[in-house]
Amino acid sequence: MLAPADLLVRDARASDLPEILAIHNNAIAETTAIWDTELADLDERTAWFQARTRAGCPILVAEIDGAVAGYASYGQFRPKSGYRFSVENSVYVAERFHRRGVARALMAELLVRARQGGVHAMIAAIESSNTVSIALHEKFGFRVVGQLPEVGRKFDRWMDLTLMQLLFDDGVTSQS
Repeated sequence: MLAPADLLVRDARASDLPEILAIHNNAIAETTAIWDTELADLDERTAWFQARTRAGCPILVAEIDGAVAGYASYGQFRPKSGYRFSVENSVYVAERFHRRGVARALMAELLVRARQGGVHAMIAAIESSNTVSIALHEKFGFRVVGQLPEVGRKFDRWMDLTLMQLLFDDGVTSQS
């Protein structure tokens, strides 16, 4: 486990996008964490970065010795206004930094930002065999609220989706 001084969680900068892209593309090519089958390019990640920034959604990176070890963000859960207090999270860690507390540190800060941002519900949509991600979310109080069998296909197999949710007690309190 890393000592706190070895790991810095901070807001992402545009200059981090090449490293974010590398982590993102590895997740596409090698895992079922991202259900895309085509690799992204820097233009796509730049558009994603700009859209999240404009929407006021945090994009965080974990940095170790000057390298981006992982990234996390949340964005609007669904595009209808009634969902405006609900977000969906994403946490990805570069393979060489697995099992070093990076995902835990990113998730902790992401939840702080969600509380500060008035989020009421955070949703995680996780491929059902990804027990590491499910366990991480459970450690932070998420609970399984549903499973959708065979809703995705990648690597020549059908994939199930586990939906997890965390409600913030100190989130939105008005009817607006």
